[in-house]
Amino acid sequence: MSFPARPTLEQVARAAGVSKATASKVLNHRPGVSSGTRRRVEEAIGRVAYVPSTGPRKANALKEVHVVFNTVVNMYVMQVLEGVLQAASGRGVEVLVDSLALEPGASGGPLSEEWIRHLASRRRTGVILVTAELTAQQRSLLKELGIALVVVDPIDPLDQEIPSVGATNFTGGVQATSHLLNLGHRRIGFAGGPRLSTASSERLQGFLSALRASGITADPALIIESRFTFSAGLEMGIQLLSAPEPPTAVFAGSDRSAMGVVEAARRRGLRVPQDLSVVGFDDTYTAMPVAPALTTIRQPIPEMGRVALRTLLQLDRGERPDSPHVLLSTQLVERESTAAPPSPN
Repeated sequence: MSFPARPTLEQVARAAGVSKATASKVLNHRPGVSSGTRRRVEEAIGRVAYVPSTGPRKANALKEVHVVFNTVVNMYVMQVLEGVLQAASGRGVEVLVDSLALEPGASGGPLSEEWIRHLASRRRTGVILVTAELTAQQRSLLKELGIALVVVDPIDPLDQEIPSVGATNFTGGVQATSHLLNLGHRRIGFAGGPRLSTASSERLQGFLSALRASGITADPALIIESRFTFSAGLEMGIQLLSAPEPPTAVFAGSDRSAMGVVEAARRRGLRVPQDLSVVGFDDTYTAMPVAPALTTIRQPIPEMGRVALRTLLQLDRGERPDSPHVLLSTQLVERESTAAPPSPN
């Protein structure tokens, strides 16, 4: 991953209207500079996003990594963060967390131009972006200012210059659907995530591929895409179970969606798995304590966080990552929410 040359101390001096020697004094906290001049230079440092490559640093200075989530109110996020913190432990890395959901569109909020420029001026190591969309302008500015970036579970496709970490979502979709097919289900619904989400789209394609391999034509009425939330899963479950020919099984795009589907079945007087089988995706901490314990596709979420942090530090050292897009393996975890379909009356 290559970055353009960073702004120079000469540019800072010109922007502040002072000599390079004066700018250097301010940067290194030396005396002999008036408060007004010092303030001008500090403002210029932020304005041109100057990030010194050398100079005095505290012996115990921490590198700072900003982990930016779309939201922080689900177990998937907590497990990604757990992995980041594990990888940061003992490496002299301070992990800071931001959420786009707290102040959407707020001036100076995460990923805003002001936030990115401030990040560069504060010598942050870089950014880990988790399941959140990145605009072309944001990508360009991060690259321009030399801020290392790694994306976990990208929402939209990325080019080779932006490293990412994810799971084998297509394979996971095949695994979930094949499990239901092997149990004897032939009418299977899909309760997915956002239509434009790369991960959800890949899970859907795996679902369709497994059906085709079994000679089954997917019923469009049984394919619904919404959000990876409990409420969305509930709504999708109600819609699927209200179909003239409802499914005997549902593959949900996330564990939270799957729990919503289970609740929809309960409200209709259906038992899981006796009347309806449900498979989730993620294997978060909430998948096992629920009743019935959820059959799901495990993606190694903490490991995704660990790989993301290690990759970010590689970029910070000027090293090329082993692979620009790392995909970690998924596996089926069979529990109590799936069984053979009910016998026809």
